[in-house]
Amino acid sequence: MPITLRVNGVHRSASAPARRLLSDFLRHDLGLTGTHVGCEHGVCGACTVLVDGEPARACLMFAVTAQAHDITTIEGIGHDPAALSPVQQAFAESHALQCGFCTPGFITTITAYLDEHPDPTAEEAREAISGNLCRCTGYQNIVTAVLRAAEIRRERGLA
Repeated sequence: MPITLRVNGVHRSASAPARRLLSDFLRHDLGLTGTHVGCEHGVCGACTVLVDGEPARACLMFAVTAQAHDITTIEGIGHDPAALSPVQQAFAESHALQCGFCTPGFITTITAYLDEHPDPTAEEAREAISGNLCRCTGYQNIVTAVLRAAEIRRERGLA
C-alpha cells in the first residue's frame, strides 16, 4: 500500500505492507538509517523518534498510523557537524557516547525532554533517560550531557 509520511519536514512516500513498522519503513523504505532497531519490543529506546514532538518507539508503531503526524528522526535534529543541535553538541563535549548505537534514541528523547523541562536537575535528567538503554557508557556522561545541553540551549536563547 502507498504510505506517505511527513518526516523531518518533508513529505516522503513509498509502498509497503500495511503492517510495516515505522522503524522498518524509515530505515528500509525511506533510507533513513539513523533510527536504530535494538530490541524490537519497545524496551531499549534505540528506535525512538519524535511524533508530533513527543518521543515514541518506532518499533511499536505501524507506518500507516504515522501518516497524519510529524515525524522527526535523528537526521531531522541535525546532520551538519558545523551546526550541531544543543544535545548533539553536549554529547560530543561530554563524551556521552561510545559505540553510538543507542545515541539517536537518546538524542531524540533528550531533545523533546528539554523542550518541556529546560532546566533539569541531575536526578531529573536520570529519570528522563531511564527509558533508554546503553550497554557502554554507564550513563554518567549522558546525564552530564543532558545538563550541558540545557546550558547550551540557554546560551543560544532556546530555553
